[in-house]
Amino acid sequence: RGAAAGFVVSAAASDTEMPEALQTLVAAFSAVPDPMLRYKQLLHFAEKLEALPAEHHTPENKVEGCVSQVWVRGTLEQDGTVSFQAESDSQLTKGLAALLVRGLSGATPDTIASLSPDFIEMLGLKQSLTPSRNNGFLNMFLKMQKITEDLAAAPSSGPDANLPMSEKIQQAITASLSPSSLDIQDDSASHAGHRPESAEGGTHFRVAVVSEAFEGLTTIKRHKAVYAVLADYMEPKGTIHALSLSTKTPSEV
Repeated sequence: RGAAAGFVVSAAASDTEMPEALQTLVAAFSAVPDPMLRYKQLLHFAEKLEALPAEHHTPENKVEGCVSQVWVRGTLEQDGTVSFQAESDSQLTKGLAALLVRGLSGATPDTIASLSPDFIEMLGLKQSLTPSRNNGFLNMFLKMQKITEDLAAAPSSGPDANLPMSEKIQQAITASLSPSSLDIQDDSASHAGHRPESAEGGTHFRVAVVSEAFEGLTTIKRHKAVYAVLADYMEPKGTIHALSLSTKTPSEV
């Protein structure tokens, strides 16, 4: 009895550090006595999870150490909270990912970063999952924490957070490459058919740079230089999905 009472106190203490949505999920799952019912609830979550578009099934978004393939993507919203998307080729793993998406989306980076994985034990899922699935669930959570850390550290979360992406590109290239000419065109709207989020802009750009910094460099190395300058604004840290580049020296214009 003493051990049980101690667990309740520990759980209550952890609740105060959890996002409200995650607290609700922990309370709901821990109240279900039958492991099979918890398993079925995860499958229900999988059915309700919004699909992560295939173009985001990238090595950068893939969670390592899972039995099945699973990808997680995070976005820093204008209000300073983080929202997540996820996908898996296994319904059970997808259900676990959906649980984390529901529980962590809408929380601030600080809240997610400081969250202890103790809540995984409190969910009561251990008996419903194999050891490898439990380990994969932990890896998904740790991946989400890493994504959150990267989002918070990116320039887009700093003082220029509200600037249009085109202005961020202009500032970054100007500071690093001192161009004599720089033209930036937001071409996102033309890709809205297969990427709905592109309708709002900030995902696809045509960038023409003229700079002495390109002297002696091949086209590939020039492009790599631009990509390096804009690395923090590219997916998954930022919103840029693709760049069409023209890189010339003043003598080539």
